[in-house]
Amino acid sequence: MKHLQAINPLFFSILILLCFTNCSTDDVGDNENVTSIAVKLKSTVGELENVYMQIEDVQFKVKEDDNAHNAWMSLNTINQGTFNVCNLNEDVALLLVDHIEIESTFIHEIRLVLGDNNFIDANGLLMSLEVSDLGNSRPSNLVKTDLVSNRSYEFVIDLDIDKSISFNEEENMMVLNPKIYTAIRQFEY
Repeated sequence: MKHLQAINPLFFSILILLCFTNCSTDDVGDNENVTSIAVKLKSTVGELENVYMQIEDVQFKVKEDDNAHNAWMSLNTINQGTFNVCNLNEDVALLLVDHIEIESTFIHEIRLVLGDNNFIDANGLLMSLEVSDLGNSRPSNLVKTDLVSNRSYEFVIDLDIDKSISFNEEENMMVLNPKIYTAIRQFEY
């Protein structure tokens, strides 16, 4: 019985020691060099009503040289697909990136990556919007922003639809060359 009384404090001491040694800096939440990112898309529209764009990705340019390995970083777009961008306005924005954490770094540009399924619905007549040869399937904006650690950033990409669509008479086709503008908001966590 006396042996059990001597083991009891030793057992509790080992148990407490194990509890404290299993904690790590990740468990405590010590993320010194990360930034939270959200990206939304909205549009400014005048005359056009039904313009559909296929969104495949949102990317940051993190290296100045376009030819450098890993110059562009994908932001894991959550809402990929074809959307009527005319429905996106001040009150309704499409969430493309939902508060992902990335390493704090300098951002040179932000860009949308579009697919080939882009079209306009004009009174029930669907017309394809060319983006590959005459248009721009990867519109970007210079943002030149240094992301600060332990901050949250919201990038709002504003697409001017009326300025983005034109008719090419030589090729007899509608062309999508997105004109985008980016607003950046910074919050502390």
